[in-house]
Amino acid sequence: MPILDVLIRILLATVLGGLIGIEREIREHTAGFRTHILVSVGAAAFTLASSYGVEGTSLDPNRISAQIVSGIGFLGAGAIIRYGVSVRGLTTAASLWAVAAVGLTVGQGFYAVALITTVVVIISLGVLRLIEDRFLYPHVGRPVAVRVHFQSPGYAPLTELVAAMDQAHVIVQEMAVVPGENDSDTIHLLLKLPRGVDIAKLTGMIAELRDVRTVVLE
Repeated sequence: MPILDVLIRILLATVLGGLIGIEREIREHTAGFRTHILVSVGAAAFTLASSYGVEGTSLDPNRISAQIVSGIGFLGAGAIIRYGVSVRGLTTAASLWAVAAVGLTVGQGFYAVALITTVVVIISLGVLRLIEDRFLYPHVGRPVAVRVHFQSPGYAPLTELVAAMDQAHVIVQEMAVVPGENDSDTIHLLLKLPRGVDIAKLTGMIAELRDVRTVVLE
């Protein structure tokens, strides 16, 4: 293969992977701009190696390309983390998988497929996210009423609880604090749970906080 053709494919994989990575970088995800570029370029390089590096030999040219699909799963798993009671990084892992496909198709010379895939992925990450935030998420959150009894009064236990809710991406819609006896407070919360958050895990997480005595669903 001419070196110019190789250069064009690697550079195109860099650009397309970078375009998808920019969206992840803006949202401050672990796998961002550089990671997506590296995945795309790596997939393109492996594809070139499998398609043209074994010409004239008895080796199967499809084996390396096939391993890209399974191998990228390990990298995607590294982007998935447990964050409080929820799981984050699934979208980033999927974008890495898609970027690997972009790099693979560029390496094979299927430029139209690579360009269309890049456009669809960018639309899915950007435009469709706006649609979700505007029309879908306001209707999928589950309202849950919780009563938390603290072991001690003051703002410190409440601050820790609110921080834990924020970390778990749980929206506090209403809050009422009732001063109690024996140096303790009770707080009534109306929470809106995001998709995929289990109520039992949420109450368990609240119960593990340092100054929480009891947690009751109302």
